[in-house]
Order: sequence, then C-alpha cells, then structure tokens
Amino acid sequence: MRSKSLGILVAIGVIALIVYSSAFIVGETEQVVITQFGRIIGKPITSPGLKFKLPVMQEANYFPKNLLQWDGDPGQIPTAEKTYIWVDTFARWKIVDPIKFFTTVNNPFNAQNKLNDIIDPAVRNMITSYRLIETVRASNRPLKRDAEVQPEQQIDTYYSVTTGRRKITQMIMEQAQPKLAQFGIELVDVKIKRINYVEQVRKSVYNRMIAERKQIAEKYRSEGLGEAQVIRGRKERDLKKIQSGAYREAQEIKGKADAEATRLYAEAFGVDPEFYSFMKTLEIYGTALDKNSSLVLSTDSEFMKYLKGYSD
Repeated sequence: MRSKSLGILVAIGVIALIVYSSAFIVGETEQVVITQFGRIIGKPITSPGLKFKLPVMQEANYFPKNLLQWDGDPGQIPTAEKTYIWVDTFARWKIVDPIKFFTTVNNPFNAQNKLNDIIDPAVRNMITSYRLIETVRASNRPLKRDAEVQPEQQIDTYYSVTTGRRKITQMIMEQAQPKLAQFGIELVDVKIKRINYVEQVRKSVYNRMIAERKQIAEKYRSEGLGEAQVIRGRKERDLKKIQSGAYREAQEIKGKADAEATRLYAEAFGVDPEFYSFMKTLEIYGTALDKNSSLVLSTDSEFMKYLKGYSD
C-alpha cells in the first residue's frame, strides 16, 4: 500500500514537472520563437497568454514586441557649406519578424550595434548633402529676428529652406529601413535631438550674433535720438508759443492799465490844472536835481517859479 502511494506521488511529481517545463507565459509586450535543439519550430507566438511546448527538447526565446529606443552617439559632421556641427540623433524601432531577428542578430544588444552601423552613416550622408539651415529649420516661417532687421538687410536666399529638417529625417529613414528589414527590424521614427556648432565655429558664430545685436541696438539708439530731437523741438516750439502768448497778454494788460492810469490822472489833474503843473514840476525837481547838481538860472525862469516864494 505504501509503495503504491509512493508511486502515485512520484507519477504526480513527474507530471507536474513535465507540465511546468512545458508551460510558459507570453506577456503583452513579448513575442516568442520556439526552437528545438537550436532549430526554429513553427511560427512565432505573438498573442499573450499561457502557452505550451515540448519539455526539455524545446526552448522559448523571448523578444520584445513594443517600441525600442536607439540613441546614437553625438558626432562631428560637416554640412554642404563645410560647416562642422555636432549632431545627436535618436530613433524608435521594433521587431516585426522575430524569426529573421533570431537568425540574424539573435538579441537586442546585437541589434543596437546593427542600428549604429546603419543609421549613423545615413545621418552623415543626409547632413553632408544639405546646408545647415536645411537641417535646423523645417519651413520658411518668418523668424523673430527678421522683424528686427530692415528688409534691405535680410538675405532671403541664405535663409530659404527648400528641403527642411522633417524631410531630411524622412530620407534618413528611407535610406536605413531597407538595410534593417533583412534583420526583421522596422525603423519607426528618426529624429535629430540636438545640433550644435563645434567649438572653433561656435566662437565665430557668437561673435557674428553679437555684432548683429549691436547693429540692431545702434539702430534703436539712432531712432531714439532722432525721436528725442523731435520731442525737444516740439517742446521748444510749444514753450515759445506759450511765452509769446503770455508776453502778448501781459503787454495788453499793461497797456490797458497804463491807459486807465492815464485816464485817471487826466481826470484828477483836469480838476485843477495848476495843481497838475505843480506836481509835474516837483517830479522834474526830484529827477533833475540832487545834492551834487548846480544850476545857473535867471530869477524870472519859469523852472524856478515854485521856489521863488519858498522860505524856511
């Protein structure tokens, strides 16, 4: 009885071991190629779930089904106008034929090396075939700097884009994809992550940018000085106008006051002409005579008539 129970337990264990070694799970982002003694058996398994294979003899080889990243090393590349720049690119790829992938590159690490060997030359070919402006810009949309420069100072032919960055990346894909198809790889997208000048070129570019900024600043200064002169001229004109108006008004007021004073004097002195003559003569005495004045007059002089009868 005991030996029979032991046999059943051993059988159950063997069955469990067989089931365990033959069952495997395929995830949502995985695909599997079954091999038997290194030889591929059947079609690749791309649907997720619990799957089975022959134990011991067969092996499940897993490959990612989702998008994978390739990040190239920044490189120094000359443009069509022989301007050296640093170009940093990246790409997205996926395994579309796991059997080809398994038989050629075998694993994602080897695939990265193949991507380096194929995408890097494609990037270099495209960058060297076009001007820098074609790699930097995607369209002829007006730049902000163009609004700050006079139309006669703009160089439209230099900044004109005929191909553009988007088209260049598309041509990189078109050049690299046929070479990757033999490895069961599909290149989904290629983008230029960063473009920068090399050090020796960067300094000259910065100096040119500084000179352009100074030129624009000088233009603004000259325009500001011209506007300031216009404002000062308007101020002086308005000030002269105000002063002349005030002077005219003051003179009119003084004239009216003098006329009124003359009228009042005339009315007052007209009442007694002798008193008027006396007052005017005293004014002349005060103006013409002082302690240092000496006059030689005859006794019958009209000028001295009011002093003849004066006594202390």
